[in-house]
Amino acid sequence: MHKRFVLACLLPLLAACGQSAEAPTVATSDVPAPQPMSVRFATYNSSLYDEADGGLIARLEQGDESARKIAAVIQLQRPDVLLINEFDYDPEQRAAELFQRKYLEVRHSGLLPIRYDYRYSASVNTGEPSGLDLDNDGQTGSPNDAWGFGKHPGQYGLLVLSRFPIDAAAVRSFQKFLWKDLPDARRPMNPDGSPYHSDAVWQQLRLSSKSHWDVPIETALGKVHFLVSHPTPPVFDGPERRNLARNADEIALWTHYLAEPDAAWLCDDQGRCGGLSSDARFVLAGDLNADRLDGDGDHVAIAALLDAPRVDSSFVPRSEGAIDVAQAYGFTRQGDVATHTGDFGSHTGTLRIDYVLPSRGFTILGGGVFWPRKEGAGYDWTRASDHHMVWLDLTTQDAIDVVR
Repeated sequence: MHKRFVLACLLPLLAACGQSAEAPTVATSDVPAPQPMSVRFATYNSSLYDEADGGLIARLEQGDESARKIAAVIQLQRPDVLLINEFDYDPEQRAAELFQRKYLEVRHSGLLPIRYDYRYSASVNTGEPSGLDLDNDGQTGSPNDAWGFGKHPGQYGLLVLSRFPIDAAAVRSFQKFLWKDLPDARRPMNPDGSPYHSDAVWQQLRLSSKSHWDVPIETALGKVHFLVSHPTPPVFDGPERRNLARNADEIALWTHYLAEPDAAWLCDDQGRCGGLSSDARFVLAGDLNADRLDGDGDHVAIAALLDAPRVDSSFVPRSEGAIDVAQAYGFTRQGDVATHTGDFGSHTGTLRIDYVLPSRGFTILGGGVFWPRKEGAGYDWTRASDHHMVWLDLTTQDAIDVVR
């Protein structure tokens, strides 16, 4: 929460404390108008993963420079609700606890520590053995044969941090949702028109490469459903383009979830069916690995989500740093490079692939992408990940009316 009523309340507090028998004369124009209560939602692909099972825990225990830089960005931007992508999951959540205690609660570059009293994390498909030959190489057991690509269970996991209570019992997970059950599923096909996966594999194949979660949070603005995921990159495949198809359908799952509250086919891991209630407020966040106009993703799928009737995509976060980097690479882009969130080097360039998308009914006060220019404060911190934090400050009309 940010800049709420502090200046407006200063004079009454001084009088009540007896520090001045007579309030100082202040011109009305010098007193800022009180600001409505707001909540900052953010997403950040932190790249805090390790190739070895338990590797992130070991790094955080020993002291990890990348984790310090990620923590500094979080302390500077101070989101109230934050999704961290690519944070290795372990069942005891030792890594999450270490990151909170040894990094977020410790000063970096003079910044104030930040504490999140609530968090949510759970198992994901990355690195979970399927027992099937998913990449058609005649063997099972490789990272490509896991339900989601990964070298160990929990790699590239999801972590939700919140200053507000999370209703963990009401969280909906779609980790085990079957790809075939999505209407008009984009089944990967070989160039000759034959299915890439055998019928036996296709009948078992999960859609989510990590997981899709609906995390209800009781915020200062009321209940908000934090819809989080991290679809697979639409590359690193073959002519069948299985990752392209999976990325598009992972995004499409959210489009259906918002549009079909009564969908009998849309059942979560607990057996509860249907999409999100039509009157529910939500914020959809994550590294969706898709740019509407540029890059290798399915532009139709991400456009359908951005244009969904319940989504307010009118405010697009921007940064100056993205402009500099995009110009240095020199790639031709159809979209506005100032809105880009990821830097993938000279081979790919920059793209907008990280999103914070609120439902209609919120008022967007502002937002941005933390991507400073090279000479800007905090630039070095951004080198810890190839993604940049994206945030929005949200309020409601009720909160605005309170201060009028």
